[in-house]
Amino acid sequence: MGIADDAVEIRAQGWRTLAALHGLIETALERALQDVHGLSVVEFTVLDALSRQDGWHMRMRQLARAAALSDSATTRLVTRLETRGLLTRILCADDRRGIYTELTPAGSQLLDQARPTHDGVLAEALAEAERTPELAPLVDALHRLPATPL
Repeated sequence: MGIADDAVEIRAQGWRTLAALHGLIETALERALQDVHGLSVVEFTVLDALSRQDGWHMRMRQLARAAALSDSATTRLVTRLETRGLLTRILCADDRRGIYTELTPAGSQLLDQARPTHDGVLAEALAEAERTPELAPLVDALHRLPATPL
């Protein structure tokens, strides 16, 4: 194996480690959020992203990027959340083709209730990962990231 092959294998191993950490965290979050609040991880992510916006709304395209979803998956998700009364769609005043998505009071309330569950489960999952030798360096790197809002 040459140097280039070694570099590829190192990147592949890094990706597998990152995927393992992501899977561990997402599984724990999905279970807790669903059991306690009736929310999926991606639904929580959307509500959280909307709550962090000035004016409390986002264009659908921005929301798709924030949730790492395709446009069509975002539309379906927004429809489900809108049906549940957790968010609403608003036509953009200066571009009639544009649609904003905004958190409703019920969505904000559910997010406020779910956030401690999310944060607690995330802390527990990271603590568990920290005890796994393969994942510990990645968790350490996460802890060293600067605390900047998205």
